Amino acid sequence: MFTGTVMPKSFDKDDDHVVVVIGSGAGGATVSRELAMVGIDVVCIEAGSPVEKIVTDATAMFPRLTWLDRRIGSGDLPAGFPVWSGKGVGGTTLHWTAHTPRFEAEHFEPSRYFGGLDDCTILDWPVPLEEMARYYSAAEQSMGVSGTHGWPKLPESNHYRVLKAGAERIGLKHCERSNMAINSVAQGGRPACLQLGFCSSGCAANAKWTAANTPIAQALKTDHFELRDRSFVLRVEHDDNGRATSVVYVDPEGALQRQKARVVCLAANAIDTPRILLNSESSAFPNGLANKSGHVGKHYIKHVFAIVTAILPHPVHFHRGTQLLGGVNDFMYHDASRGFAGGFKFEQVSFDPASLAALSRPGAWGKEYAAQLQRYDHYSALLVLGEDPSQQSNSVTLHPAEKDQYGMPVPVVHYVDHDNSRRMRDFGVQKARELYASLGSEEVYLSSPPPSTHNMGTCRMASNIDDGVCDPWGRSYDVTNLFLSDGSQFTSSGNANPTLTIVALALRQAGYIKEQMTSRSL
Repeated sequence: MFTGTVMPKSFDKDDDHVVVVIGSGAGGATVSRELAMVGIDVVCIEAGSPVEKIVTDATAMFPRLTWLDRRIGSGDLPAGFPVWSGKGVGGTTLHWTAHTPRFEAEHFEPSRYFGGLDDCTILDWPVPLEEMARYYSAAEQSMGVSGTHGWPKLPESNHYRVLKAGAERIGLKHCERSNMAINSVAQGGRPACLQLGFCSSGCAANAKWTAANTPIAQALKTDHFELRDRSFVLRVEHDDNGRATSVVYVDPEGALQRQKARVVCLAANAIDTPRILLNSESSAFPNGLANKSGHVGKHYIKHVFAIVTAILPHPVHFHRGTQLLGGVNDFMYHDASRGFAGGFKFEQVSFDPASLAALSRPGAWGKEYAAQLQRYDHYSALLVLGEDPSQQSNSVTLHPAEKDQYGMPVPVVHYVDHDNSRRMRDFGVQKARELYASLGSEEVYLSSPPPSTHNMGTCRMASNIDDGVCDPWGRSYDVTNLFLSDGSQFTSSGNANPTLTIVALALRQAGYIKEQMTSRSL
C-alpha cells in the first residue's frame, strides 16, 4: 500500500516529452501505470496527500479522505456540499465501497428508452459493446475483482441474507451477491477480506483495491513515473497550433509551477476536470480549453438516488461484513409499464451510527429518537440507484466572483431532477417499503438524497464533434494531445457504480495513447 511520498524518478519541469496525468484516482492511476510500465515517462499531479493510516472508524476517516474544498450546489443539490469525492493519493477509490458491476448492454444505448424524454440530450455510447467487454475483463483482472477470473465471491453477511429474504417474500427473483474489488482470497500482494465492515471509509486490512495500493504502487516501481502530491492544478496551456504544452499548478509550498508535456490526461473527477478546462480559457478558446462545441461542463449526470432505512423486529447487525455486498436486480432493465423510462437497482448499504442518525430522521430529538438509535443493531438500509437521463442544463460552471485558496474560481454544480427520475425514485422507494414490510418492519424512513458520489458526463464522448467534448478514445476533438481519463467522458450513467467502467476505459485509452506515441501521431 502506498503510504508516503516516493519519487524514484524526478523529471525536469522543462521536459516536454512526458505525459502529464492530472489526478491519481481510478482513471489517472490506471493510465499512469499502463504507460509507465511500457517505458513512457509519466508525471502524475495529485491535489491531495497520501493517506498515512486507515482505521475502521467512519467518523475519523471522513475528513481524511473527502474533498472538502469549496463547491457550490444549486437546483436540487445542497448548497454547501453538493457532491462527494475523494482528495488524496488514490482519489475517490480511497472511500468507495468497491462495488464493480459492468454496464449492461442496453445501458450503452439509452436512446432506446430515454429518447422520447423531454428536455434531454441523450446519446448512445460510441464505444462498441464487444470491445468494452474485453476491457471490462481486463479491468476485473487488474483489480482482482471477486466473482471473476476464478476468484470466489465474498461470503454472505447477515444483512445480505435479510435483504434476500425480503426480496423473495415480495416475489423478486434476482437478489445477488455482487462482484467486488475486495479480495475474497489473498492475491495481488493484498490479503483476503477480514469482514471488518465500513468499507467506504478505507480498508484497514488492505484487502480492498484502491488506485493507491495497486496501480500507483505498481507505477512507482518503474523508472518512468513521478508522483507530485499536494499539487493543485489550475490550468492547461497550449501553443499557437492548439496543442497542449504545459500544466500550471500550485506546489506544496504554495509556489506556482509549470510542467511541460507531450500529452495531457485529465482525470480530476467530473467536477474538477471541466473546472480546469473552463479555467484554461485563451484567445483561441475563449469559452474554455477544448470547448469549441460548448459541451464542457454540460450534461452532468449522477444517479437517481434514494436511501431507505428500516428498523426490523430482530437484530440484523448491518454494519458487520462487506458494506455493499449485494443487491436486487429485478428492476435493472427498462419496462415502460412501471411508468418511467430506464431502470434501477437496490444495493444493500450500512452506515455508522452518526451518519445513520442524520439519515433516518434528520433533525429529530428526544427519548423516542434515542431509543431508536439504541436499536442500531436492528437497522437495515437500501440504496435505490437508477439511471439518470442526460440534461444539458445540469452542469458544472465557474462562479463569477468566488475563488478558492489557490485563487481559482469555485465550481458551481447545478442539477435538477428530471420528472422521469422522480417517478423512478418514487417507484423504487415504494418497493423498498414493501420489502421491509414483508420482514415485519413498522418503522421505515426515507432519507433525503445524499450528495452525489457518482459524478459523470461533464466532458462526454461522442461520435460527432458537435455532440461532445471527446472522441471514443477520450481524446479531445479540439486539442488533439489532450485526453479525458475519468468519469467526465461518460455518455450516459447506466445504473452501475462507475469505477469499473472508468478503469476499463482507462486501459483502453492507455493502449491507444501508446500506439499513437509509438507512431509519432502524438
